[in-house]
Amino acid sequence: MTFDIRKTALSAFSAGLIGLLTAAPSLAVETPPTLNDGVLTVGMEIAYPPFESYDGDDVVGFDPEVSEALADRLGLEVDYFDTRFPNLILGLNSGRFDTIISGMYILPDRTKQADAIPYAKTGAAIMVLADSSVQPKEPEDLCGLTVGLQQGTSWVAKLSKLSSDYCEPNGKGPVQVREYPTSSETSQALLSGNIQAHMEIVSASNAIAEKSRGRITISSDHALYPETLGIYVKKGNQPLYDALKDAVEAFKATDEYRTLLKKYDLEPA
Repeated sequence: MTFDIRKTALSAFSAGLIGLLTAAPSLAVETPPTLNDGVLTVGMEIAYPPFESYDGDDVVGFDPEVSEALADRLGLEVDYFDTRFPNLILGLNSGRFDTIISGMYILPDRTKQADAIPYAKTGAAIMVLADSSVQPKEPEDLCGLTVGLQQGTSWVAKLSKLSSDYCEPNGKGPVQVREYPTSSETSQALLSGNIQAHMEIVSASNAIAEKSRGRITISSDHALYPETLGIYVKKGNQPLYDALKDAVEAFKATDEYRTLLKKYDLEPA
């Protein structure tokens, strides 16, 4: 059992029970067990701005800021484990890290493999070259186009279904999906003319368009396929899941959380 001396003292003083100071239990969330004592190891793909990327030796972005806020509430330090997006759940279940905080949607096929805690909401945007003759605003406008996606994203299945259920029956031509290992490689494919459109999360799309210096533009005008982002924990790791869930709920009640959402063009979960 752990004790929080400051909170215990305050509680005892308020109740007039100073004599019970040394026996009162902690009022703080107990630090959960982790793979490495005192450290929350977070799995993420550190090549996905503005969610996570390197700035020199530092890991920066929305997810590192969330990770640090949660770890602070749990009395832990943070370490990051860089892993390709399609391999994150495999790495979690193999014991390489404690949790995934990496802009990952909560989807049924993922929650069959790991438990998820909602922490933000977002949707997708469509990007094209600024001088492109096509300016798709809705998914249906992608019929007949070659669209680039990062491997492991939920839009692969969505665009495949769109193609078979809508595009082809209406004589519009299928959506030709090309998958790339990273989002940056997908945007390079767009710049080189290998694809006609690139679908990505809204905040990541804004970062890509800004970095392109006017060569890439966002053609859609609202969030497509809105989803909830989740923090993932290995099934059966109930102590860490419960601790993180409590920390997330406490964090959501703060101005810090609301400021972060605004900074990164996200919505509350």
